[in-house]
Formats: sequence, C-alpha cells, structure tokens
Amino acid sequence: MPVMTNFHGLIPAMAVPFRADHSIDEKELTAFSRWLAVQPGVVGMMTNGHTGEVFSLKPRERAEVTRIVAKAADGICPVISSVVCEGIDDAVEQAGWAKEAGAQALDIMPPHHWLRFGFRADHVLAYFNAIGEATRLPLIVHVYPAWTKASFSSELLAELANLRSVRAFKIGTREMNKYKRDLQAIRAVAPDKALLTCHDEYLLASMVQGVDGALVGFASLIPGLIHELLQAVKAGDLHRAVALQARIDPLKDAVYGGGEPTGEAHANMKAAMVAAGIFKDGTMRPPTIAPNRAELAQIEAAVAAAGLKPAAAAE
Repeated sequence: MPVMTNFHGLIPAMAVPFRADHSIDEKELTAFSRWLAVQPGVVGMMTNGHTGEVFSLKPRERAEVTRIVAKAADGICPVISSVVCEGIDDAVEQAGWAKEAGAQALDIMPPHHWLRFGFRADHVLAYFNAIGEATRLPLIVHVYPAWTKASFSSELLAELANLRSVRAFKIGTREMNKYKRDLQAIRAVAPDKALLTCHDEYLLASMVQGVDGALVGFASLIPGLIHELLQAVKAGDLHRAVALQARIDPLKDAVYGGGEPTGEAHANMKAAMVAAGIFKDGTMRPPTIAPNRAELAQIEAAVAAAGLKPAAAAE
C-alpha cells in the first residue's frame, strides 16, 4: 500500500452510516466513499474522526471502517485513519491495524488523559515518534482547541513540524490570535508541511489566514461548496468567497448551531446528509441522539434552500 503524498486540498472527515441495529452499513459506506472520493478538490478521505463517531466504535470496528473505505476508494483516492488511544503501545497497535486495513496516512489525536491532566512536550514527541517509526506512514497532527489542556503551544507545534513523519496539521485552535501564531510557527520551520483548517463553523475566517486546505467533517455534506470556497480564497477573490460563505451559513447554523462541533452537531449533519440524499439513514450510536422535530425542520429547510438534494441526486 503506497503512502499519501499530497495533503494540499480538501480532506473530508467521513461520517459513517449505521443500520437501525447500530451496525456499520457496509453497502452505504461503500457507496458514500465512491461518491465522495471523486468530488472536486478531494485529495484524501479521513475515517475515524469525531464526525465518524470514533468514540462509539470499538478498536477493531475502526479498522473495519478504514478497510471498507480503502477498498471502495482503491486507485481513486487515498485514505487516512485517525488514531485515538490512551497509551503508546495501544496507539502503535491500532495504527498498525489501520495500515493493514489500507490507511495511507494517520491523523493522531491527543490521548484523553492529556485533556484531563495536561502533558509535557516530551510526552507528545515520544507519542508521535513511536507511531511514525512503527508504521512508516505520514502523520497529521490533530490540534485541539486552545481552551483545552491538550492544546499544543506554538513552540511545540514547531518541534512537531521538524519530525520527518509529520506531513500536515489539522488545526482546530479556535482562538484566532493563537491560530495565527500557530500557523506562523509551523511555516517558519517547515514551509512544506500542509496547514489544514478544521474550523467547520467558520471556514472563511480560518481559510484567509493562509492555509493549504481543509480537513473538516462538514465536507461529508458539502464538499463542492467548501472546495469552491477554498479556491476563491486561494485566488484572492474575497467577494466570491464571502458570497460562498453566505450560502454555507444557513447550513452551518442548522448543523452547528453557532458553536463548535459537538456530538449532537454530528447527528445534525448526518440528518442533513439524509435530507440531501447522501445517506438513507441518520442513525447515531448512543449516547448521541438525533435532532428533535424543530431542529430537523431547520436542517431540512437549510438543505432545501441550498439546493443540495437535486445536486446530490444528479451526482
């Protein structure tokens, strides 16, 4: 299996369809993967992110999701798998399963105990080095919001950028002053490493800071609009970018409710994918719950206003 080499562009973090009994719907996931892999601007697809309900999946199920997607997208689009574990040995093992399943790169999330207790810089470097050495796959640094104890300093991000295995950064800082400092710190030491926004809830504001692409769950729903927005920003066409963001805003408000992504926001997006004809079923795994009637009405109205259902059907 080759490794992924191009991280400059759009990388959707994939939602996962479930059957009514909460099992993975392989047929639906295969069809979704094939549709998403050929959308304009998509340079890779990521499994086992928050949008993919990773915390509801057992470790072997995470590998199974990657296997299904990699098989469906073989020869079309590379697949990345997120790794979310507590210890180095567990992370190395699950990263190995992802590689065996067909992952061509890995997105490395901070362990949960860093969120609770914090970390030392050498903890982080040891974690990334161990996974990189064991798998020999390109790594994406998954940057958590500035308000969490798992937030990496700009100085630590620069150290990570110097690691040979690290090829990209999924930057979810969500504090714009630090966001800018983070981008500058990485660019100063490794201008070739890809900087990817994951600010689903305010894409334009994060893109104009000078990123190379977007790694967002929102691209499971509107890959075309996000690609167009990214291209407008890169071309310096602010008027077009503002107009595109205005088209995205009603969908963003319906899905994210004006805040950061949450489990329920992921349920809202899955409901929007059903309304757009991308998924047939919006089942979520507990404890995440589906949108209520009022929320669903807002979602369906936003999808209809955006014209997503005819577009999805035509594709």
